[in-house]
Parts: sequence; structure tokens; C-alpha cells
Amino acid sequence: MAALVIRGAQVYHNGRFQALEVRCDGPWVSTVAPQVSTAGARVIDAGGLHCFPGVVDVQVHFRDPGLTHKEDLETASRACAKGGVTSFLEMPNTIPLAINQYEIEHKLALAAKKSRVNYGFFIGATNDNISQLQMAKRVCGIKVFMGASTGDLLVDDPEALEKIFQLTDKRRVIALHAEDEAFLKTRKDQFSSRETLAAYTEWRNDEAAWRATETAVKLANKHQHRAHILHVSTARECKLFKRDDPYVTAETSPHHLLMNVQDDAHLGTLAKMNPPLKYRADNAGLWAALRDGRVQCIATDHAPHLPAEKRKGMWQAPAGIPAIENSLAMILDASSRGLCTLEQVALWMCENPARIYGMKGRGVIQPGAFADIALVDVKASNTIRNEDQLTKCGWTPWHGRTITGKPVLTVVNGQVVFENGQVNDNIRGRELMYV
Repeated sequence: MAALVIRGAQVYHNGRFQALEVRCDGPWVSTVAPQVSTAGARVIDAGGLHCFPGVVDVQVHFRDPGLTHKEDLETASRACAKGGVTSFLEMPNTIPLAINQYEIEHKLALAAKKSRVNYGFFIGATNDNISQLQMAKRVCGIKVFMGASTGDLLVDDPEALEKIFQLTDKRRVIALHAEDEAFLKTRKDQFSSRETLAAYTEWRNDEAAWRATETAVKLANKHQHRAHILHVSTARECKLFKRDDPYVTAETSPHHLLMNVQDDAHLGTLAKMNPPLKYRADNAGLWAALRDGRVQCIATDHAPHLPAEKRKGMWQAPAGIPAIENSLAMILDASSRGLCTLEQVALWMCENPARIYGMKGRGVIQPGAFADIALVDVKASNTIRNEDQLTKCGWTPWHGRTITGKPVLTVVNGQVVFENGQVNDNIRGRELMYV
């Protein structure tokens, strides 16, 4: 493996962008300094670019195994490489469900063969698999669906939910889809005759999110167990979070930050996801919670479905959108419009996600860390098009949108995996390790 030197860039180091050079030897960052040795190294002239740690996306659905007509670990990880994402954590609602060690090992083996970037997997909780959760190895955390009608993965028994917090390793993150299933069931008939995105949002409203999130926060504090609230969609929920909480962290998604049911209703079922888009006031509240540290990170909840599946009508179409290859670009564009700083982008998409899940040597550019890097042109004009997408489903909710900023080169473990618009398909990522 050849050494790499990146010079000329503004490098995210110790919490700010600085005019530094980076040398990578093998899979590691070896030196970060105003000037580094170029002996035996390929030198990448990054003048005018910003050098981010590789994005760490801690919530994705890559559909492999069992739903690979929508996506698989190869196509999704190629999309990661294009989007500056160097590590991902994948959810357990595949077929078979990843609810035991055997299926976890199977997914790890698939990723070792297919993935161009680094990978980790959640084990899924059910109402009755507590013993599997206790014995699980080589997992990033436990995924709990408190709502969303996800069949066998749904944990809708309060006693079972409490046991998960009480009886599993307190250091292992419990990641929660927080919508109250009982509340949703009582309300669905009020809205199911209306085939609109607005009706879907009114059904899965802020009360559904609040009830479940409040329950999760209380259980985390009661049992002093690490909990992470996924894809926070409402400003109201953010009132439950505290900066520097020892037990509870939270994330939101690009679509919940940048889209809402008032401005994006024209997308119809293409914009259907769980939890659904909310309102402009929720966009503002989520940005505020990110800025003041109550919400710590951004992750995509990349959940691809084929266009034909998404056209089945509001109540029949599956929920979820593809987002991973455009997530960094969309947040860079938000930065260009003054919604956040570039340092905050790096904190929310790289450093904090790795810290929350205890990933060894990821999310930072420091000597001794893995050489996971995304070079970004923060001034480049970038028009997002369906026909350019590498995700297998072949579409994006941001089709036709011209934005400012895009990743141009991606390094995984010291190897260039994306450059000049092309993915290097000879590269394979590594299994993520956790402290």
C-alpha cells in the first residue's frame, strides 16, 4: 500500500480547519503538520479543497441479504464512496432479520466481500430475544423499533423494552426508532382515506414521537444505559435532550433538516418515510438543537425502494428514501447558505457519530487514526440527477436540485476509493471495532 500525502488543503484537525498537510502510511494517518515528508508517497494536490475526516453514517438500510432488488452492500458502498462516506452502521431489518449471532456473522461475511468502505451492523431487538442481545458479539449496538409496524422487529411490549435496558450491557448503545406504536394504531383510521403526504404526517405526528422518545429517555436514565434516539423529526422532542447527557444522545437526518411537508408535498410518496416529514418550524428547531449540542449528529437513514414500489399510493408505498451519496453535499450546501459552519459539518457527520458508537480511530484526522478522508470542494456547483446515482434504486428526492459543495476524492484506510468521478472497485473496507 503506497503512502499518501495531502497538501494544499484546509484540514479539519483538533476541531477546526487549518492549513496543514497530512501523511498517510498504510491504513493510518502518520503525520499532520504544516509540512510533512513526501518520501515514497503519492502527493495529492488539494489546493482549494477542504480535507474532512470520512463521513461516518450511523443509520443505513442496505437491504442485504433478502431485499437486494432495492440495494445491496456493493451498490450502497459504492454510493458511500462517491458521497465521502467511509464508514456505515447498517440496520437489522433485512431478510432474514439480524436478530441473532448467526445472521450477524452472515452479514459481516457479505460485507467483507462486497463493501468498498468500512462497515458495522446492529442486532435487532424483538419482544422475546433478550438472550441473543446479551450474547451478541461484533455488533455496534442494539436496534429497537418502538413503532413503525415492522413486524417481528417491533418492540411494543413495555415490559420487554424495560428488560432490554435493564439486562443488556450498559455500555452497548441502544438505538431507538421512537414512535409510539399503540398511539399510532388508535389514530390510523382517522387519516387512511386521505391519499396525501399531509395526512401521513398528521397521523405520525409530534405526539407519537414525543411519547416514545420520552419513554426511551426515562428508561435510559433509570437504568443508566446508553441510548441513542434515531432520526429525530420534531422540534418538540428536542426539549427532552440535554447537552452532555451521560446516557442519551440523538441524531437527525438531512431530509428532516432540509425538507418539510409544507414545501415538499409535491413529491408525494417519494417523500414518504418513517418518521415522516414535519413542518418548517421543526426544521428550525432541529437546526437549533444541533447548534447547541442537544442533538449531536446527522445520519441519513438511507432506505432505498424502487420507483415502482414508491408509486403504489400513500398507504401502500414503502417508507424511506435513498440519501447516502448526497448527504454530505446537501449539508455542505446548507453551510454555504449560513445554516452551519464547515466545522459543525465535520463535527456532526464525522467526529460525533464515531464518538457516540466508540469507533476506534474513526471520525478524526489525527496521527494514529485510520486514514479515512473526504476531500471536498465547498464552492463547486453540483446538480443532483437521478441518472447519476450509484444507489441501485436509481433515484433521489433531490433530483434537479443545484447545490453548492461536493466531495471529490475519498480515502478509506489509506487507499483512494473514489477519484475523478470513479469508484475503485478493487478496494475493500474493514469491519469497524468499538471500545
